[in-house]
Amino acid sequence: MANNYFTLCSLFYIVTICIAFFIKERINSVETKIYKYIILTNLFTVIMAIICFITIKHYDLIPFINEICSKTLIVLMFTFHIFLTAYIYYISTKNINKNKNSYVLEIQFTLLVYMICIFLIYLLPLYYHNENNVIYSYGPSANVTYISTVVIFIFWIYCLVRDRKNFKNKKYWPFFVFMILSLICVIIQKMYPGILVLTALETFICVIMYFTIENPDLKLIKELNMAKDRAEKANSAKTDFLSNMSHEIRTPLNAIVGFSETLSRENVPEEIKDEVKDILMASDNLLEIVNGILDISKIEADKLEIINTPYNFNKMIDELISLTKSRIGDKPIEFVLKKDQSIPEYLYGDSGRVKQVILNLLTNAAKYTLEGKITFTISSVIKGDAIRLIFSVEDTGIGIKEDKIDKLFSKFERLGVEDEITIEGTGLGLAITKRLLDLMHGKIVVQSTYGEGSKFIAYIDQLIVKDITEIKNKEMNTIVDLNVNFGNKKILLVDDNELNIKVAKRLLKNYNLDIEDVMSGQECIDRINSGNKYDLIFLDDMMPKMSGKEVIKILKNNSDFKTPVIVLTANALTGMKEEYINLGFDGYLSKPIDRKEMLKVLKKYLG
Repeated sequence: MANNYFTLCSLFYIVTICIAFFIKERINSVETKIYKYIILTNLFTVIMAIICFITIKHYDLIPFINEICSKTLIVLMFTFHIFLTAYIYYISTKNINKNKNSYVLEIQFTLLVYMICIFLIYLLPLYYHNENNVIYSYGPSANVTYISTVVIFIFWIYCLVRDRKNFKNKKYWPFFVFMILSLICVIIQKMYPGILVLTALETFICVIMYFTIENPDLKLIKELNMAKDRAEKANSAKTDFLSNMSHEIRTPLNAIVGFSETLSRENVPEEIKDEVKDILMASDNLLEIVNGILDISKIEADKLEIINTPYNFNKMIDELISLTKSRIGDKPIEFVLKKDQSIPEYLYGDSGRVKQVILNLLTNAAKYTLEGKITFTISSVIKGDAIRLIFSVEDTGIGIKEDKIDKLFSKFERLGVEDEITIEGTGLGLAITKRLLDLMHGKIVVQSTYGEGSKFIAYIDQLIVKDITEIKNKEMNTIVDLNVNFGNKKILLVDDNELNIKVAKRLLKNYNLDIEDVMSGQECIDRINSGNKYDLIFLDDMMPKMSGKEVIKILKNNSDFKTPVIVLTANALTGMKEEYINLGFDGYLSKPIDRKEMLKVLKKYLG
């Protein structure tokens, strides 16, 4: 048995490889299919080699069975080489566009050669050696395999040379190893015919291939990563689409809000002023919907950031109360505020997001309460420099059915629809609220009795600002006087939309400004290069041919250019203000234009 040890060891390894390969879930690709036939062929080859060792040893007793077994072993070894050839041919040609008919012809030719070789192997004689426990077979039948192997090796070299650009491909490694070790094995078997190493070499190649072929587990992970990449690209495409839609919606909305703002300040009949107020409220609702869709898209794409800055807490609460009362309107609802007076005036956090969270809860209460009372309670727990804000919004509205509470924070889930209650909105408010609280490491609790009312409690942690002198100075500088005379300072408006220019002019009409306008970035640059001097430039970003970003880059490269440039854009995604400032803009205003924000900018840069 000494000269059969290599074969017995091979049996252990190939059985292990087969178990490892077939027990795991795998991708059913061409490569794994071919590899499956390779290892199965090698398994049968090793088993047959052991059987042949036994039958040759007892040749006198069972000569016919020994003949069949020995020639079957040679056929299996030849079949193993054919499958290896199919594998190397596939990996060397899979990136080449070939005619389907060409593949069919090649397969037919290979099968024809394969059948001829098998016929010759079984037809030609085979001789046996069995002396001093040294056992092996030889003769014309075995020579068919040796000759065909040489031809196969030449074909492998051809495939490797043809695909030499991909020599570093690890899938070629087993073939380099096989060709080198085959030569060594031939020399060994010539010197020591009784040492059966060719079958062991085939098993060794199967083991190497297991780690160089697409590993089933790793391939699944790769496929999952590809699916993840596709999902991320789809999310990115969705975000880009929503960004563009936001821009397209905000542009006409800018005109609606702008003209309504100016009408509300002019001497018009009270009836018209009331209607203008309704237009502005409807515009605010539309803007809230647009912002909500953008926010949920940003959250899903994991691109929504929490930007912490110092802010005036009392001022934020006053704004929330004012907005909530306007949402309540003429409904017979009592609004009650209970505020913990120990809460410091100035806190550190993302005031915009905190405000958005609480406004969503208050707006929801106003929507779903037809009459009765809304109680807004603000309490706190202070520990060192940190404060936990506890916002409670309790209403006497329609309440929430018990089976609907679990769906409360799902996207596009609108309560009351099944009861045919007419409620405005998209069903995004509470979904966004929950996501924002998660981002700020906050928490929300819901208590509700259907038909009696609901209570939402939100917990948000913030920091306490100790040094408030600088913040107060900034606040003093941003107080807006609506009746300002800017002494005929010169302003340039740059926007490709004529309606946007008209809106901006109406908003700036009463401030004694010398206003010029152009409708492209190139015209703006031409004006500056021609020697025109301006005190302030309002520059749109999303313009054809040359965007605002490209314009500011050119302007800032001019060392003589000192005019402050404010980006005036409908691109109001989260984080865009910081991005524009980093690009070189001096300030940022989003459309629809907020008149007070515009006046703050004018005061800051025109004095």
